[in-house]
Amino acid sequence: MKRIKRDHKVRQFHQAKWDEPVIFELHRPGERGVIPPGAEAAVAAAVGSAEDSIPASMRRASALALPEIGQAKVLRHYLRLSQETLGSDLNVEIGQGTCTMKYIPRINEMLIRNPRLTELHPLQDAGTVQGMLEIYHRLDLAMREISGMDAFSFQPSSGTQALLAMASIVRAYHDSRGEGDQRDEIITTIFSHPSQAATAAVKGYKIITLHPDEDGFPDLEKLKNAVSERTAGFVVANPEDTGIYNHRIREFTDVVHAAGGVCYYDQANANGLLGITRAKEAGFDMCFFNLHKTFAAPHMCGGPATGALGVIEELKPFLPGPLVEREEGGRYVLKDQGELSIGKVRSFHGVAQTVLRAYAWILSLGAEGLKDVAQVAVLNNNYLYHKILQIRGASAPYIKGRRLEQVRYSWKQLTDETGVTTEDITRRMCDFGLHYWTSHHPYIVPQPFTLEPTESYSKEDLDEYIQALEQISNEAYTNPEIVKTAPHNSTVHRNDESSLDDPKRWCITWRAYLKKTGVSPQEQKDPV
Repeated sequence: MKRIKRDHKVRQFHQAKWDEPVIFELHRPGERGVIPPGAEAAVAAAVGSAEDSIPASMRRASALALPEIGQAKVLRHYLRLSQETLGSDLNVEIGQGTCTMKYIPRINEMLIRNPRLTELHPLQDAGTVQGMLEIYHRLDLAMREISGMDAFSFQPSSGTQALLAMASIVRAYHDSRGEGDQRDEIITTIFSHPSQAATAAVKGYKIITLHPDEDGFPDLEKLKNAVSERTAGFVVANPEDTGIYNHRIREFTDVVHAAGGVCYYDQANANGLLGITRAKEAGFDMCFFNLHKTFAAPHMCGGPATGALGVIEELKPFLPGPLVEREEGGRYVLKDQGELSIGKVRSFHGVAQTVLRAYAWILSLGAEGLKDVAQVAVLNNNYLYHKILQIRGASAPYIKGRRLEQVRYSWKQLTDETGVTTEDITRRMCDFGLHYWTSHHPYIVPQPFTLEPTESYSKEDLDEYIQALEQISNEAYTNPEIVKTAPHNSTVHRNDESSLDDPKRWCITWRAYLKKTGVSPQEQKDPV
C-alpha cells in the first residue's frame, strides 16, 4: 500500500467507549475470581479458626459489601477503563497547566517495583530498612542544595498538605514567641495557587490578597500597606500561574521580615528554576517542591504523591517528624522532633516509591543536568508562547516578552468575535486526543487556558499541539458549531456540571451513592 503523507500534525482521534458501569454494579452473588483451597483438617484442628483469634468486639457484624465478580470480568472492566483514559504515556500532555505532567523515566518505574521496596512496611524496625532511610537522607541533602534550605521533611503527601504544614509551622512559630494571637493575617497573591489561601484559612488566618500591577507583577506598594504587627506570614508562588517571574521577590520578603512575618514559598512547579535560583537567596524561610511534578514522579491519580517541605535552621524544630538522620558510625535513624513540632501531617514518613524515583532522577541528571531541565523548560515554553500569540483570537495578558515555565493565555477576543468559549475548546481538544486546562477559579484572566510544556517535549510535539489550537481557532471563525457541540469522538460528551456546587448531590463513595439514591444494601447485593 502507498503511504499517505500527512500535510499537518493534527491527529484525528476517536476514544474507545465501553459504557462501562461502576465495578459495584458488576456484582453477582456467588461469582469468584480465585477460590483458595480450605485448610486441611489436621491443620485446622491444630491452629483453630482464624476468626476465633479476633476479639468478639472487633469482629464485623456482617461481611464487607465487596463486589463478587469473576476473574475475566474484572480484567475486562479495568482494561476497558484504561482504553477510556488519556495520560502522559498516550498524548502530548502540555495542556495540564500548573500540574506539570512530564515524562517519567521507565527505568525508575522498574526500580520501585523491586520486591525489597514493595514489601517494606512503615512499622519495620529502622535497622531493617537502612537502605531506604539512606535514600531519604540523601534526597534531603540534595533538596538542601537545590533550595538553600537546611532540612527537609517528606511526610506531606501533596503540595496542598505541604502548604497546610507550612501554615501550621507559621502558627507554631509565632505561638512559641507569644505572638500567636496577635499575628492573625497571611498575605498571598491572586495568581498564586488557591490552596495557599485555603490552607492558611484552615489554620484560622485572615487572608489578605494582593492583586497585580499593570504589568502582572504582585504590587509591592500594596504589600507595604498590608503588612503590620498582625502579619503572620507571606505565601507566594514565583513564577505565579501566569508564568511571570517576579524579579523583585527579595524586596517582598524583606518587607515581610521587617514586619516580623514568616515567608514561605510554593515551588510545586520548579521546572524553570532548577540550578538557576533558590528559595534561600530569595529570602524565604520555607519552601516545598512537589516530587510528583518537578522531580519526575507520577501524580498517581492524586496520590501517593509527596510534597517535600524544607525550612531554614530556625524553623527545623517545628517540622513534622520523625526526620531521618545519620548517626556517627553511619547508621540511619528516625528521630522525633520534640515538643515544638507541629506533629505528623500523615500517618507515616512519606511515600518511599516517590522518594526513590525523585532521588534516581536527580542522581541521573546531576547539577548541570538539573540546570539543563530549567533551560529547556523555559525554551519550550517561550517557543509555545511565541506561536500561540500568532493564533487568531489568542492573547496573553500583562507583560510582553519572555515568560518562565508556563503561561496563562486568554481566548477573550475569540469569544467576543465567535461566541466560542474556552470550555468549548477544552472539549474540542478531546477530538484530537489532547488535554487542555483552563484555569483556577476565579477567572481573573478572561476565557483562560494555561499551558506548561516542561522540558519533556520535542519541537515536533509542541507543533502538533499548536496546530490543533490553530485548527480550532479557524473552526471557531468559520464553523463555530463544530466547536460548540464538541467533543464528537470522546467517551463523554457534554457533562452536566450543575451538581458541582451542591454537596447534597456529591457521592464520594459507593455507600454514599446508595444512601443518597435510596438503594438498599439488599438491592445492591441482588442486582437485576
